[in-house]
Amino acid sequence: MSFLPSEIKRENLIKSEDTTDERSGKRPADRSIREYIMKGAVNLDKPAGPTSHEVTSWVKKILEIKKAGHSGTLDPNVTGLLPIMLGEATKAVDALLTAGKEYVCLMKLHAEVPEKEIKRVLNEFTAEIYQKPSIKSAVKRETRIRSIYYLELLEIDKKNVLFKAGCEAGTYIRKLCHDIGLALGTGAHMQELRRAKSGPFREDETMVTLHDLKDASIEWKENNSEELLRKIILPIEFAISHLPKIVIRDNAVDAICHGAELAAPGVLTLESGIEKGDLVAIFTLKGEAVSFGQTQMKSIEILKAATGIVATTHRVFMEPGTYPKGWKAKE
Repeated sequence: MSFLPSEIKRENLIKSEDTTDERSGKRPADRSIREYIMKGAVNLDKPAGPTSHEVTSWVKKILEIKKAGHSGTLDPNVTGLLPIMLGEATKAVDALLTAGKEYVCLMKLHAEVPEKEIKRVLNEFTAEIYQKPSIKSAVKRETRIRSIYYLELLEIDKKNVLFKAGCEAGTYIRKLCHDIGLALGTGAHMQELRRAKSGPFREDETMVTLHDLKDASIEWKENNSEELLRKIILPIEFAISHLPKIVIRDNAVDAICHGAELAAPGVLTLESGIEKGDLVAIFTLKGEAVSFGQTQMKSIEILKAATGIVATTHRVFMEPGTYPKGWKAKE
């Protein structure tokens, strides 16, 4: 396949119908600008040079917020997509860490190789592969299995090979280039690398630079204009939109906000293709992110279930009390 697992098209399945009370909660676009920032994300184009931690620190200074976190560290010389969660949205970082990534890589072969042979070897590496992190890596050096979803050859210029790689999180592209070089019998190393996708984040019109963010921040603070900042910052709901979605009733929301498990009667709609153990995003009828958790049933089982636990709650995004209590505590 030439797409990431998070890009699989899903069908919306209706289990039940209900209405939402407009007096509780609010649609993401209706949040005040400060709340929008604190529950937002920036699809940042990281430049070469600074570390991911330094870039995140600059974002905090620009927006004058105390908390922000990036998803998926990029080495200093690597450029491209670096999702940064702001304020309360940092709770969504875990949901992105396991999302598939796409990179565009310039690999330098140590000798020229025919295109047909390069394609053959790239095809061999489109599978589950074994990798051991390099000595410079911050993680423990243990051999791990990582999935390579696709390797697409883009261009060859003598020893220079440009290719696109879709892979599981935690895949080391530098090590992948080294191993491809060994398989070709010539040796190879990574010359340049750019990340183009991470979960729902893409290298498109939503990606911005630090300069863009600074300009939008100044426009807001000095001219009281929110428009540019609202265009640049994405709501937390976008950051978890790659997960299969379950929409719940208003009277089930507060229980989830208190960490309760999601029971079958609380489900209104869900997406197809959910398997037991999958991470899923829980939303309100207004499109607000409530939490994300792990499913205990498949899509078809959720659709038919009258009772039982549909999903456990891992991380809650919404504050308790946003919706009225619709459950009774045990005495």
